[in-house]
Amino acid sequence: MALCSSTSLELKNPFIEGTKGKIATSKSFLRVGYVAKKEKSCCCNGRKVAVSSHLMPGHLEGSFMGKKRLEEPSQKMDFVRTLLIDNYDSYTYNIYQELSVVNGVPPVVIRNDEWTWEDACHYLYEKRAFDNIVISPGPGSPTCPADIGICLRLLLECRDIPILGVCLGHQALGYVNGARIVHASEPVHGRLSEIEHNGSRLFDNIPSGRKSGFKVVRYHSLIIDSEALPKELIPTAWTSSSTHSFLESPNSGLNPDACKNQIRPSTSFDTFSTGSHNGASWSFSHPGRMQGGKVLMGIMHSTRPHYGLQFHPESIATCHGRQIFENFREITEDYWQRLRPRSTFINERKVHYTACMQVHVASQLFRVPRIGSLVHKEDAQPFKEAFRRSQVLGNASVNCLSISSALKFPESSINVRHLKLKWRKFDKLAARVGGARNIFNELFGACKAENTFWLDSSSVEKKRARFSFMGGKDGPLWRQMTFRLSDQSDVDFKGGGYLSIKDAQGSTKSMFLEKGFLDFLNQELLSFTYDEEDFEELPFDFHGGYIGYFGYSLKVECGMLSNRHKSTTPDACFFFADNFVVIDHLNDNVYILSLHEENTTSIPWLDGMENKLLCLKASATRKLGEQASPTATVSPYKAGFLGEKSREQYIKDVSKCLEYIKDGESYELCLTSQMRKTVGQIDSLGLYLHLREKNPAPYAAWLNFSNEDLCICCSSPERFLRLDRNGILEAKPIKGTIARGVTLEEDEELKLKLQYSEKDQAENLMIVDLLRNDLGRVCEPGSVHVPHLMEVESYATVHTMVSTIRGKKRSNVSAVDCVRAAFPGGSMTGAPKLRSMELLDSLESSSRGIYSGSIGFFSYNQTFDLNIVIRTIVIHDGEASIGAGGAIVALSNPEDEYDEMLLKTRAPASAVIEFQ
Repeated sequence: MALCSSTSLELKNPFIEGTKGKIATSKSFLRVGYVAKKEKSCCCNGRKVAVSSHLMPGHLEGSFMGKKRLEEPSQKMDFVRTLLIDNYDSYTYNIYQELSVVNGVPPVVIRNDEWTWEDACHYLYEKRAFDNIVISPGPGSPTCPADIGICLRLLLECRDIPILGVCLGHQALGYVNGARIVHASEPVHGRLSEIEHNGSRLFDNIPSGRKSGFKVVRYHSLIIDSEALPKELIPTAWTSSSTHSFLESPNSGLNPDACKNQIRPSTSFDTFSTGSHNGASWSFSHPGRMQGGKVLMGIMHSTRPHYGLQFHPESIATCHGRQIFENFREITEDYWQRLRPRSTFINERKVHYTACMQVHVASQLFRVPRIGSLVHKEDAQPFKEAFRRSQVLGNASVNCLSISSALKFPESSINVRHLKLKWRKFDKLAARVGGARNIFNELFGACKAENTFWLDSSSVEKKRARFSFMGGKDGPLWRQMTFRLSDQSDVDFKGGGYLSIKDAQGSTKSMFLEKGFLDFLNQELLSFTYDEEDFEELPFDFHGGYIGYFGYSLKVECGMLSNRHKSTTPDACFFFADNFVVIDHLNDNVYILSLHEENTTSIPWLDGMENKLLCLKASATRKLGEQASPTATVSPYKAGFLGEKSREQYIKDVSKCLEYIKDGESYELCLTSQMRKTVGQIDSLGLYLHLREKNPAPYAAWLNFSNEDLCICCSSPERFLRLDRNGILEAKPIKGTIARGVTLEEDEELKLKLQYSEKDQAENLMIVDLLRNDLGRVCEPGSVHVPHLMEVESYATVHTMVSTIRGKKRSNVSAVDCVRAAFPGGSMTGAPKLRSMELLDSLESSSRGIYSGSIGFFSYNQTFDLNIVIRTIVIHDGEASIGAGGAIVALSNPEDEYDEMLLKTRAPASAVIEFQ
């Protein structure tokens, strides 16, 4: 097979072999910003890339890198500085969080195409800014240049720097040393295996073998071929082909907590050779080759401080993951202590310089990435390779930014305003006046409830939610913001969009937002000042501000380069709510709040609303939207909805997802579809009131944007993200759904079936790790945790598997920054998020619109609470649409996935047919 190079050097096995043949070629890599003198074009998965000829094995022997780090001796490190290479993965910041705790200082994160080789040499050797390197997981294969970037050359050239490769990084370590990358016997994603190891230093104080308690999470479909392992590589860990779910059935005999109490001392097999003069030679006791039938889970280089792990030590469900990172720190410390002693001054290692790099990298947190290729291209439009580096990254050099400039907030498009809040509380009033439904209907239901909102905690059992917020076009500060992304294509998307702002007096202002809606919203929120004593006695976190939604297409402001489809509804729409009502469902209290500017003298709205509330009477008759006898849920097709895809096409798309997963392009793909029905001039509020009674949910919502002829009837059970006044971020993803049973016995059986389903647990675990990553980008190191993992919650028509992730927001990031780091919700994309969204865009035939986006509030004091838009009816221009889908994983069955998608449409579709 020809190589992608003009060199005459030959490589061992320069291809991936699967069970049925070769699937990719190339052993070089793509470097943005640098063109070698000798290079050719090659094709990786049907795409041309430039590769450099001087990267081939053999060039390393003449490298100067082995000499430059041996000049001064030293002592034990107070902290370890890691360069973390991000291969566009959705778990990289889980590694970041672990390293921040273990190393004593956060690592510097760069993406694999962000630095040229000259940049890397400058920081690694001239500035000596790092002590070790960690190469992250990622989609794709190490044989594809665009998937692995600079990582191959780091592994080839940096023989004198400790390197740890995880998953894709592990495969890259094997690949550059001549190992074959092959398909595993089956893809394993979000499932656990028991690990046996050889006692090498990376596994110090970690047990080994079956039932030892050392179970790890795996996310991979490719592996290093252990049958043809080059002599340079030593196997250090392996597993059998069997896998486990995180929660085993009660009679399995396996304990998910076993890792907490079974640790044995281990013998180190990779000790340093004190006779080395260049740091490249290690002595070790060879553990021997693996037994047949084992899957390789760890390797180390025989003469370099390079390690690889096929599994994910950073996963929430991996036992002893932190111990592995601690061991790698100790390996790094011992390596430099024995092979590069240094003076006390050098031991400080330019702390100020490293801190400046941290500030710089943090400022690049939301840069737009390059977009990788698609494996299957027969029906997918080509995606753009390059991305707008000059617009987002600016100068490639790392400048030393001052803390003050890093924390400087952008100027707002409006003047800074000091807002004051007045409020009144009415104890035990809600039930006496008919509850939330009657309060909304009587106070805001007139005139078809035009320009009204209701964030409706209609399901409050088990303390899933507590407060409801409702209001309309009532105050002088009220306004509506409507945003539409500019026309875009896969060929060139310059970003930005058009914003229209209508105020309470009826005047409209339009503008083009070059930096997009999220940047504008961020500036608006940062322009408000306030007095905390105004709301410190309130038990809820919305005190006035923006209420509305983000559509799924706003993903282009959160990392994606483009949208393949354009939404027919606005991409974002928000009211600024200054006067509103709050219901405390726990204590049955009602609050009325009015937000005003500091110079306002009187607030008549409070007096008027108090009078209206006290005059309300609980209704003894059925109100709008209530039906005397709810019927069983029906198929959306029986309700008159038309699917945009046939059953056959949806099943075919699921099969394509499984091919992507098999080839390593994704771990999980959340495929969706839309169903539509013409409804004409339907009573939208009545429909919503019926839906909330039929399918109550903790994160339900009603939004009526009358000017857009747009009503949203949402019965979502899922929280996307919340930020409270204490700076705590919380996500509650749902993955895993099953229908309720007809009898109590059947219902309990179905609940247990969901709880112990290996497939559903794998789905949930993958998204939990993804959300930990997203929160890890903006939270304090060590603060991200999972208080509730894979708990089953029951609703009117389904049981769902829910997890909770929390973390403490860093002080230098804003509320909108937190949303940008995590949007769209990982439960609606899959993982890795960016690559998965690319693939889904190629499969789905229309825009998701509001579905898969988020509804909620942004308070003027920078708190927010947002849901995931699922189980929702969107009524726009006389048409009702319902979106639904499911997570496709390696264990998925295409027919079952189609049935699950239909199940999720039943409650909203039935509400439509029953109400009409």
